[in-house]
Amino acid sequence: MYDVQKIRKDFPILSRKVYDKPLVYLDNAATTQKPRQVIQALVDYYEGYNANVHRGVHALSQEATERYEEARGKVARFIGAESPDEIIWTRNASESLNLVAYTWAQENIREGDEIVVTPYEHHSNLVPWQKVARDKGASLRILPMREEDNSLDMERVDEFITPRTKLLAVVHMSNGIGIINPVEELARRARAVGATVLIDATQSAPHLPVDVQGLDCDFLTLSGHKMLGPTGIGALYGRREILERMEPFLRGGEMVLEVWYDRATWNDLPMKFEAGTPNIADAIGFGAAIDYLEAVGMENVRDHEIALTAHALEAFKELEEEIDVFGPRDPERRGAIISFHSDIVHPHDLGTFLDRDGIAVRTGHHCTMPLMRELGVIATARASCYLYNTEEEIDALVDSVKRALRYFSDGAG
Repeated sequence: MYDVQKIRKDFPILSRKVYDKPLVYLDNAATTQKPRQVIQALVDYYEGYNANVHRGVHALSQEATERYEEARGKVARFIGAESPDEIIWTRNASESLNLVAYTWAQENIREGDEIVVTPYEHHSNLVPWQKVARDKGASLRILPMREEDNSLDMERVDEFITPRTKLLAVVHMSNGIGIINPVEELARRARAVGATVLIDATQSAPHLPVDVQGLDCDFLTLSGHKMLGPTGIGALYGRREILERMEPFLRGGEMVLEVWYDRATWNDLPMKFEAGTPNIADAIGFGAAIDYLEAVGMENVRDHEIALTAHALEAFKELEEEIDVFGPRDPERRGAIISFHSDIVHPHDLGTFLDRDGIAVRTGHHCTMPLMRELGVIATARASCYLYNTEEEIDALVDSVKRALRYFSDGAG
């Protein structure tokens, strides 16, 4: 049985107060809090076996290397990769996406090719492809969105995924409005025309089961800090046969096999893409976060969040005359992200008001400025839940929003 109160005890920060109010942390799409198990993994590394990896024959280096590579294996298992060698450590999902853009895309995109994305992309899965398209004389095409519920217009997908499509680069779950895209179907259609498939799972992997075999993708991105892990560590999954053909992204130590004064050869996967001393501690911490999520069970996390989302959508109905909530009304078609806007109060002012009640939400464009324009707003307030949030916290959010609307309405009058 899912015991959210038991889970909450693993997160020290959830016991603190903000402005003498209990912290209600609803900014999980930006970064998640860390359980003691992850924090302790970092302490254990620095206190017990701090050393560089792969390079030393002494005991500390051997232990650090073992734990570091164990963490890579945990990520591979978590997403269903065939081998840990298909997991490349990066700083974050942005670096993972740039790695693909500066290597695979520069080598494979040609003039006249098309790169297809969705309207919901984080800037990190949009701006790199803009550069590739400019550099290569390719076109960037945006799949259409349905106005009535902000979902993809799947009836028009075949107008956009065509024999000219070279790359489909799509977000699985929108960080802006929480919608879950039908990536399996999109990948199937891309495969039918011979396109390569990249899935940005930065928001989805922390919240629902993700399997790269079932998704049939060539690349997939993860970010540790959005799934209970430390900041500064991410992972790129790449299909082995593609990674082996790609040139390295960064060059220097560790990624080489042999070096002469005038040339060099590259190390085997995954080392070919990991130049220099890596982020050892945070990779190990990422592994501890995977352990935690697997112990809870991703199906359980997803079920809990569906229930929270249903509760939130129902609660926000009381404010439907004053608040626009974006995305589908079916909680199973979206993540636990409620992105909303009111003409009564600017999202930044609303966020400040909520903060005084101890409620942390995100306000702004959420690195999805084109999506905000599509929605006809400059910004939204975004409440995003995770496995430790409760219905009582949702109720506290809605009550605070109600009071904020009354406050700013009275001020305007």
